[in-house]
Amino acid sequence: MPAMNQPAIRVADLLPPDHPLVDGRTTEAPLLRAAAGRSVPHTPVWFMRQAGRSLPEYRRVREGVAMLESCFTPELVVEITHQPVRRHGVDAAIFFSDIVVPLRAIGLDLDIVPGVGPVVAEPIRDAAGVAALRPLVEDDVAPVLTAVRMLTAADGPLVGTPLIGFAGAPFTLASYLIEGGPSRDHARTKALMYGEPALWHALADRLAGIAGAFLRMQVLAGASAVQLFDSWAGALPAADYEALVLPHVRTALDAVADLATAHGVPRILFGVGTGELLATMSSAGSEVMGVDFRVPLDVAAGRVRPGAGLQGNLDPAVVMAPPAVVAARVEAVLAQARRSGRGHVFNLGHGVLPDSDPEVLTRIVEQVHAAGPVPGVDDTPDPGPW
Repeated sequence: MPAMNQPAIRVADLLPPDHPLVDGRTTEAPLLRAAAGRSVPHTPVWFMRQAGRSLPEYRRVREGVAMLESCFTPELVVEITHQPVRRHGVDAAIFFSDIVVPLRAIGLDLDIVPGVGPVVAEPIRDAAGVAALRPLVEDDVAPVLTAVRMLTAADGPLVGTPLIGFAGAPFTLASYLIEGGPSRDHARTKALMYGEPALWHALADRLAGIAGAFLRMQVLAGASAVQLFDSWAGALPAADYEALVLPHVRTALDAVADLATAHGVPRILFGVGTGELLATMSSAGSEVMGVDFRVPLDVAAGRVRPGAGLQGNLDPAVVMAPPAVVAARVEAVLAQARRSGRGHVFNLGHGVLPDSDPEVLTRIVEQVHAAGPVPGVDDTPDPGPW
């Protein structure tokens, strides 16, 4: 409770007055309007992994700099985050970082090995390992938050383009920590989940707290939207996801629920191979459900909760096809979105492939924008005179 004679802190006061959602720079951005199911002048578009390896300018600035080192270097983060906005004209910037950044920040001995991915020196498979996972505090990620503030300042490079903050979901983070690195079958992770459920829930709860705190810190520092990546959730049956994972996803998303309510911060939840999980995942409460390329958007609309928007879902491999094929596939995604009756954010159904031609990505943005205005989901067309 607030101290005696001290005014209670209102949710609306949580964001600083120079935040893009408070001073109005991003409140009417197409991304936020579409996420809320409102009319847009064009379908907003951004690409997962747009800030990265497909861009020659990214490879130049990252040359000789380790991945995690770059994630804690504010000037480098600002440049890399801004590159795809500058080049492609996308409707949102995805913050340049990695899902393991907050884990590294609290002292875990891990690294991102080129060609492999996150590698953990001492995998967590017992209660002692779980107990060593302390909560994330702002000082742990001070350089990261500095980069967010630099990007979203009134005189920063993004101007009115929303910044999307992100974090890894509990199951995906836990999989890396338990396996010690990437895994195709997640065997150790599932064995721990099924064989030691109390230990699993303790681990997942701590990771949910870390992920939720990181999302919240990014929004308070200037992000206008967030995405929770559950990259490996598709490895689970629906019943196991609901019993063992969903409660912790809710915990992570709930960390920014008040900001979503008070300031319209859209929460996006995305997983790979999660077509059979969409209904369950959607019950976690995100305003937008990311849909991978395996499920048509109009089909996905029948699986997610009422009112939730959709994000996706061009197959990343299509980007490498002939121009006519790319154009036809983009139009097919837009048509599915129109049939879905949901707010729609155009994206790929997973991340940009490293060998993608940046010029093709630019043409996709142009095509999506050229498709023109989209009415809000509750708009009733004027029947005109009869």
